[in-house]
Formats: sequence, C-alpha cells, structure tokens
Amino acid sequence: MLKNIQKRIAKLPPLLRNIYFLCGVVFGVWMLFLDENNLLNQYRKHHELSSLLAKKKFYVQQIGETQKELTELTADPATQEKFAREHYWMKRDKEDVFVIVKK
Repeated sequence: MLKNIQKRIAKLPPLLRNIYFLCGVVFGVWMLFLDENNLLNQYRKHHELSSLLAKKKFYVQQIGETQKELTELTADPATQEKFAREHYWMKRDKEDVFVIVKK
C-alpha cells in the first residue's frame, strides 16, 4: 500500500512534489477566497470608499456655497431683504405678495 502511494507521488511533476510550492498554493487560495479580507470584500470596500469620497466632495462644495451665502447675508442689508422676500414671502407696508404654486 505504501509503495503504491510512493509510486504515484513519484509520477507527479517535480513542481507538485515541492512542499514549498504546495504550501504557497494553499496560502494563496486561503487569502484570495477564504480569508476575511478576500477579493470580494476588498472590491466592496473599495466601492464604498469611492462612494464616500464622492459624497465628501459634494458636501464640502455645499459647505463652501453656504458659507458664501452666509457672508453675503451678514454683510449687506439689501441682500437680507431680498432673501427674506424670496424665501419667507415677507413684504413691505402697503404691498401685496402673490404666491403662484405650480402643479
């Protein structure tokens, strides 16, 4: 029985008989498919990171625009009046405001 196994092992190519090569293949399969940080998880994490970076870029841009509007509103009374009229429908004395709602 042992001689049959030894004969079969002897028929294998030398590369498949090398213990270091076999350990490397097992390690590679383990890392690529079975580990917690396998290829699929790495792809998902990369996709999530790209999405978060795009959101960050958008929000940084929105913060810049909001800060610009804030400085304009605090600096000029005419801009404050325009903002109040547009957003809060405020009016002057003896003035009518008509609100048109689009359906």
